[in-house]
This record gives sequence, structure tokens and C-alpha cells, in this order.
Amino acid sequence: MDYISIEKMKWRSRRSILELDLFFERFINEGRFARMNEVQLGYYQQLLEFEDGDLLQLFQGKVRLADPLFQMLIDEIAQVDFYKESTMTDVKENKVETQNQRVVKVDFGNGQTAEYPVYKATLGQDVVDFGAFGKSGFWSYDPAFLATAACESKITYIDGDKGQLFYRGYPIEQLAEHSSHLEGAYALLNGELPTKAQKEEFETAIRYHTMVHDQFLSFFKGFRRDSHPMAMLAGAVSAMAAFYPEAFDFKNAEHRKIAIIRLIAKMPTIVAMCYRYGQGLPFMYPRNDLDYSSNFLYMMFATPCEPYVPNPVIAKAFDRILLLHADHEQNASTSTVRLAGSSGTHPFAAIAAGVSCLWGPAHGGANEAVLKMLNEIGDESRVDVFMQGVKDKKYRLMGFGHRVYKNMDPRASIMRKTCYEVLDVLGKHDDPLFKLAMKLEKIALEDSYFIEKKLYPNVDFYSGIIQRAIGIPTEMFTAIFALARTVGWLAQWQEMIEDPDLKIGRPRQLYTGYAARDYVAVADRK
Repeated sequence: MDYISIEKMKWRSRRSILELDLFFERFINEGRFARMNEVQLGYYQQLLEFEDGDLLQLFQGKVRLADPLFQMLIDEIAQVDFYKESTMTDVKENKVETQNQRVVKVDFGNGQTAEYPVYKATLGQDVVDFGAFGKSGFWSYDPAFLATAACESKITYIDGDKGQLFYRGYPIEQLAEHSSHLEGAYALLNGELPTKAQKEEFETAIRYHTMVHDQFLSFFKGFRRDSHPMAMLAGAVSAMAAFYPEAFDFKNAEHRKIAIIRLIAKMPTIVAMCYRYGQGLPFMYPRNDLDYSSNFLYMMFATPCEPYVPNPVIAKAFDRILLLHADHEQNASTSTVRLAGSSGTHPFAAIAAGVSCLWGPAHGGANEAVLKMLNEIGDESRVDVFMQGVKDKKYRLMGFGHRVYKNMDPRASIMRKTCYEVLDVLGKHDDPLFKLAMKLEKIALEDSYFIEKKLYPNVDFYSGIIQRAIGIPTEMFTAIFALARTVGWLAQWQEMIEDPDLKIGRPRQLYTGYAARDYVAVADRK
């Protein structure tokens, strides 16, 4: 059994019944755990699957097992004197030795020291496991999780310095060139690109689940016509759970699969409904003869009055927008989905939480901010003055640079090519707003000030221009982002739920409020 698996087993030894927790803690801290062989570790792993009540009866000798070796391990744990004082130095002595083991030693400045194991990453920075840090009498303090890995994941990796993005190890450039959003979704969910048969099965399942319950149409009538699309989307996604009243068990793999298919399939339908409702247009039912992106464009822009044929160039460009925004490591909305999902809530509710988080302008509103900036500049002739104002710190340049990528956003070069293809097919190169945008891009790519500060155009710059060109209004941009990110949220949620060490998220805090004080009657307050 490898080192990380053993460390996870120790973590799973924590129990809600104090007496049980102390039995396991002392057994580990006294070094007995470290001396177990592979057979005993296997029994120990089985022991952790017992309910707390059954475990307590075993440790108290009220029940005995038929397997003598298994019972011998239980007797050894039950002999632990858990009233004996334990110190922090006890913790560090009992690491399972492996050839490549590394630890970080912490001196707390009060005579106590402890060592914490280092886990090696496939790519990127290794992490220190501070799971037992609370036993030191301290909490670690890291607002906004700037240096904290909140989970272990195999889904997406970003190298900001090199400008790289991988979905399940596949470079995003290769996926954008050769793949599709649904094929990328399958890889994110399952770890590998699908075979031909798997691809057809997955796409068929999505295609035949795009319809929403007819009563769902009435649900929208409760919104004002001028409601923000994200307000409607968050409410509608959460409400979907009410239209599937059958019991949902998040531990059941088949239940999870059905929920994932429903969400990926129905999200385009619901997003299009948010747009149509706000415009006072009739809802358009999805069509099973269209691919995922073409179907969405049909539901957005078709009318009952005449035929609508989605432009294949536009459909491909939109599909690429979805693929490039599908997942992006542990960002704010993904972390929100994980935290909400850790309670065992319905996945529709967890995804609705992600939608709500994405609505924030610091997260999902970036491409919307690009269009707002372009409209404020107003005219191509004002670009030079604006860019000088950016240098003088008078204005903020939206859609350039990235918090994560210290080099060119790898998605941006793909979207740049796609953007020009869309403008060509629509004949919009001479549109004043797009001419303005292209002049901004030219200055940023050639001016030494922007090059030195690595303020390259990012994916939001180009995706905002593309969406505007194909007729998607600015207020819908974040809803489109949510549609794209749904598959990433679901992949991350599924990975978390399938982790045998799943625990409900419970961050700690640095409390700086009042200490204990007495209640004062109203008449005596000043």
C-alpha cells in the first residue's frame, strides 16, 4: 500500500464518537499503526467501513468477530490507554517510511514541533498535508486559498507561467483543433477520450434529454420580463430538482450518471429560455437532428414563422467557446460547487450555487466587461487616448492579461483565429465596434509597455467579440459561461463524491470579535 493511501487511511480513522476517536488516535500516535503489515492494513481498512455504534461494541468487547486475525487487531486497538496524554512530538515519530518520503517540520515556538507529509503532484507544486494541523492548537490562515490546495484532483491542470491548460492531460490547443465540447465533456467526466461507440452513446443520451418538463414553462412566468438572465438561471437550475421528485442518492453511481446527463442536456434549453423570456419571444423546443451547439443557436434565434438553419462556422465557433470554458481548476465557482456538494445536497442545487457564484463580476463577468469597455471608448479614433490612459493608470484594460496566466492565455490564440473566421463569415470586419477592438488588440500586441507587462489579449476579449457578433446580448454572456462550465462543475462534483475520504467542507476562521461579555438590559445600554 502506497504512502498517500496510508495517510488517507489515518485521516479516515477520525470518528464522531469521542471514545472511538481517542482509541484510533492513540493507536496511531503510539506507533502501533506504523508497525502493521499489509494483511493488518487490509483488516484496518475494512474496520473503517463499520458504523460507529458497531465499532464501539467491538472495542468494548460486547461483540466478537469470527475471523481470529481480524479480532486480534481489534483487541490490540482496544488495549490502548486513551487517557494517556499525547503530545505533538508523538505525531511526528510514526510516519510510514517509504523510499521517497518527504516531510515539512514546523516549530510552533512553544517547545512543540510536528512533521507533516508532502504529497507529490504529477505537474505543478507539491503540497503539504496539514490535515492534522489543528492538533497543534493553531489553525492555518490563508484568506482566499491563495496557497491552499483544498482537494486532490485529476481533472484539469494550469501552468500559468508557461501558458498551458490541460483537460485530463490533453493540451487545450489539441482539443480545440480536433475535438468538440461534448467529447471534451466526456473526457472531463471519465478521464479518457471516448471510443467511437462511447462517443455515440454519450451524444445520443444528451440529444434525447434536452426537453424540459412542460410545467417548467409555467415556472418562468413567475419572473419579471426584465429579470437578469443569471437570476432566472440560478432559480431554474435549482428548481429542476422539483421536477424529478424521485429519491436521489448521491452515493449511487447510476443516480449520479442520470443527473449529469440531465444537467448537460437541459442546460442549453434553460439558458435559451432565459434569453427568450426576457425578449418576450416564444420558447423554441430543441431538435434531435441538430448537434449540441447548433441546437442551442436554434433555440436562441429561430422563430416559429420561418425555417432556421444554423451557420456551421458560427456553430463551430460557439462549440469552441463552450469547450475552452469547460473547466479551469479550482476557481471560485468550482470550489463553491464542491463545498455545496460536500454536504450531499442534490447536484442541481450544487450547480445552482456555482451559477450564483459565477454571476459575480470578479468571476464570470469578464467578457461582459470587455464589451462595456469597448462601448465606453465608443470610437476607433479614441483608442490611442484610452491606451495612454491605461499606461497612466487612469483606465483599466479589460480582456487583457490574466490572474493565472503570466504568459499568453493558451485559449486566446485559438479564440483569436475563431474570432476572425466569424467576422469573415458575417462580413462584420467594418463594424465600428469590431474595428475598435482590433485596434486595441494591435496596440497591445505591438506596444512594448503591454508586452513587458504581459498584458496579452485573453480568451474573454475574443469570446466577448464573437458572442456580440453572432447576436448574443451582453447580459447573456455570463449565462453562456455557466452553460460551458456546467460540465466542469459536474466532473469536479463527481470526483469529490467518489472520493472515499469525502467529508463535508468546514473552513476555520481567525476570530477577532468580542470575547465573552454579559447581556445588558435595553434600559441600561448607552
